[in-house]
Amino acid sequence: MKKISIIIPVYNEENYIQSVIETVIRAKIESFYKEIIVVDDGSTDRTTLILKNFQRKHNKKNSTNNLKMFFCQKNQGKGSALKKGMRYSTGNIIITQDADLEYDPNEYNKLLKPFNKDDVTVVFGSRTLGRVKYHNSYSSLLFYIGGQILTYFVNILYGTKLTDQPTGYKLFRSSLIPLLLNIKNENGFAFEVAMTAILVKNKNKIIEVPITYKPRQIKEGKKINFTDFIKSVYTAIKYKFD
Repeated sequence: MKKISIIIPVYNEENYIQSVIETVIRAKIESFYKEIIVVDDGSTDRTTLILKNFQRKHNKKNSTNNLKMFFCQKNQGKGSALKKGMRYSTGNIIITQDADLEYDPNEYNKLLKPFNKDDVTVVFGSRTLGRVKYHNSYSSLLFYIGGQILTYFVNILYGTKLTDQPTGYKLFRSSLIPLLLNIKNENGFAFEVAMTAILVKNKNKIIEVPITYKPRQIKEGKKINFTDFIKSVYTAIKYKFD
């Protein structure tokens, strides 16, 4: 069987992280073996304790080493955590999974389906396409507009036709990992824009699949902000001319 590596970057998600990992473990995936890689990016709440307790109990019940956890001493950003996860992944296909309950792991099968074609290398789960198909809501109008503006900039700069560049579901073949690890200077949320830029510049067509989306509010722990939006736009422009 082929293997998928599910990378979960996490920072201060004590209310959600155990439920996310349990849902990922339960998710049924056709024709794939799961490798789950959790990267704790220097959490300062109870997240680290919860993760270590969960790993200990999981390892007692399971002989397979399908759950790996890494703990960073200080917070360096989502991009840094994703890159660490990539370095230790052994799967044929990589899935990025946010450490909250906004994205549903039970949708892995439909996200993986395009990879049945050998020429497909990258798949994004689109919340925007999901708004039409699944009537998704958004956490706030400002977050939605910000995501659409960023997607518009990326499309203009790179000639793409994406509907949801900032999506948390990005899947790609493991052969692309060396390319993405060359992104040295982006360690925050802007890393995902750099990912998109590098993938497109290297002739990878991005396939989008509609997904469901259950947004949370800032008071519930949502971390991205206006500064991240500005950095992401800047990164999109920088990598166009880099």
